[in-house]
Amino acid sequence: MTMKLILPDYYPRFRCIAGDCRHSCCIGWEIDIDEETLETYRTIDGEMGRRLREHIEWSCDTPHFILGNNERCPFLNSDNLCDLIIELGEEALCGICDLHPRFRNEFSDCTEMGLGLSCEAAAKLILTAAEPVQLIVTEDDGVDAEPAEDEAYLYAMRRNAISIAQDRAFTVRERMENLADFFDFPLPCPDPAYWADAYLKLERLDESWTAALETLKSAFTPKQFPQWETAFEQLLVYFLYRHCPAALYDGDFESKVAFAVLSVQLIMWLCAAKDNVTFEDLLEFVRMYSGEIEYSDENPDALFALLAE
Repeated sequence: MTMKLILPDYYPRFRCIAGDCRHSCCIGWEIDIDEETLETYRTIDGEMGRRLREHIEWSCDTPHFILGNNERCPFLNSDNLCDLIIELGEEALCGICDLHPRFRNEFSDCTEMGLGLSCEAAAKLILTAAEPVQLIVTEDDGVDAEPAEDEAYLYAMRRNAISIAQDRAFTVRERMENLADFFDFPLPCPDPAYWADAYLKLERLDESWTAALETLKSAFTPKQFPQWETAFEQLLVYFLYRHCPAALYDGDFESKVAFAVLSVQLIMWLCAAKDNVTFEDLLEFVRMYSGEIEYSDENPDALFALLAE
């Protein structure tokens, strides 16, 4: 039961850009269908019912849409719009499609939601926010439930981490050093080639991501990006907000903060390794990083473990 719903203050401004999206979430992703939606699809008749029956893999443990040419969802039309929405309305979407690019963390006293960076529209919204992000309560049933002891500790630790990440008296690089000092963990190895090799050992989906990582193996000059200080701040806060709750499962809060630091540092290196880098390049590195790392079941845990060594 959700007592309170907590969101970053930019969340209500998100809008899907649908057919204008250059990296549609309806391409290249296996889309599992929840049981409730599956039962609804069974009742659809006519031409749409025929298409649903034809393009769903029903016989496996987790039914899903059968991707077509170029790994496109069978209901993604030539205008990159969803035929299910056009024909049946947004309520016809399965749970994954309805939720994406949102993510959710459930606690005993509240639910937190956010927007994932694998969506280019969400990434642009987050990285162009000018003011320090605040967490807002958008739903409240008035029940003052007490969080569990480990959750209360997590909230306090994360507040400290976000406060350090948003301290604009320091550069973002200095803030990452301050996080390491405050939470007493070593800064990730400063060698880009070391981390290129580490990330190349992880599960990878897109050859463009592989190519980007390979650029870190060649010599390049580290650079400062003062014009993007606020963007990197928002990125650092995003990773802290989204991933620190994973410490509830293993008790290792420090590795989650180190992951946030490493993630921002790696994206900074990717920008530095590219000639004439632009803000659009930054957004693309962020989108790829999120899709390759955050949306893998194995990759975050592998990095948490590596950072905990």
